[in-house]
Amino acid sequence: MYRVIGSGNSRARRVLWMLEELGLGYDHVPALPQTEDVVAINPGGKVPVLIADGVPIPDSTAILTFLADRHDRFSHPAGTIERALQDSMTQFLLDEFDSALWMAARHSFVLPEELRQSAIKDSLKWEFIRSQEALVGRMGTGPFLMGAEMTVPDIILTHCGDWAETAHFPVSQPRLAAYLERMRARPAYRRAQAA
Repeated sequence: MYRVIGSGNSRARRVLWMLEELGLGYDHVPALPQTEDVVAINPGGKVPVLIADGVPIPDSTAILTFLADRHDRFSHPAGTIERALQDSMTQFLLDEFDSALWMAARHSFVLPEELRQSAIKDSLKWEFIRSQEALVGRMGTGPFLMGAEMTVPDIILTHCGDWAETAHFPVSQPRLAAYLERMRARPAYRRAQAA
């Protein structure tokens, strides 16, 4: 059984959702970042951390990729063109969506108050809107981001969409808004939200 360490309001929600989609059992420890217990297993103090076979695996994207590969779902096989395109989409989402939202969070409540620059959020919102335009041009024709099958990038993008809503970052593309609505209707997503 897996153990997921991290608050459900963090990137741990991505991992919880993946485990729900896979139908796997897990224990959830809703620990906050930088707490003593988290630092003991991840010296950087960040969450989520997945404990698999007694080994701590940090970073939500690494965890999602590990789970998808290990359970042969939500990912294309390594070494295929499809996997290269999937990994490219993952990197795009991390660079363009996750990083803008994380930078806004840092300047909202993570950094010490004297280091926060609230004006940076305007430029981050502009970048976020621009990135949506590029994303829509890369979206597949199927119900999922890459086409007919759900993959790791679907979980990352939907979580970023949720994060954007909380942070008041506008979802300006109707196709992206419709996609997010479909993804949020998934039973496994709803179970992860309740965790």
